[in-house]
Amino acid sequence: MFDLDGTITRHDTLAPFVFGYLLRHPWRLPLALGALPACIAFLLGRTDQGGVKSAFIRSTLGGLTHRDLEDWTEQFLLRLIARHLHREALDRIGRHKDRGDYLVLLSASTDLYVPRLGDALGFAEVVCTGLVWNGERLDGHLATPNRRGQEKVRCLEQLRARHPGVPFAAYGNAASDIAHLRMVERPLLVNGHREARELASRAGIPQARWH
Repeated sequence: MFDLDGTITRHDTLAPFVFGYLLRHPWRLPLALGALPACIAFLLGRTDQGGVKSAFIRSTLGGLTHRDLEDWTEQFLLRLIARHLHREALDRIGRHKDRGDYLVLLSASTDLYVPRLGDALGFAEVVCTGLVWNGERLDGHLATPNRRGQEKVRCLEQLRARHPGVPFAAYGNAASDIAHLRMVERPLLVNGHREARELASRAGIPQARWH
């Protein structure tokens, strides 16, 4: 199981994806302000990261069609794969594939692009945050739970139920990943910030720095 943002990639992917599209359609840039109320609600404890994510997507990309996003998605993924992935992550993915391991990409980022990236990197299964579409038009509300924290724990439990007796390896980078990393036989915290490193040390989770 691989996390995406900060584990395979060098940075977050959702904001670059959205703002990359907006910069190519600059009249849409002011629409990003529509997410401010959700950001304020998050700071006040009235919504969670999923609420902010949904508001951001609805305000900036809501109403677009699959066809509207197709060209940019292709460009985004080509640039991401060529320039913004950790070399060690690609090596580790390749080693698992060579051993015949079943590879799962588990990400809180959305199905606007994560499934296609997973396919390109050779993952057998992709679990990510789903979005609601009204026919061909993007609504932007979340169609699934936001795949982070305890939701990743739930996804791991479902995978274990489908693959009983199989040892799991998992890679993550955030403090919110520690909960599911603690549950697997071979965890690794990658490029963790201070809080994540401290939690990993207490849990006995190995750590690495990927470039």
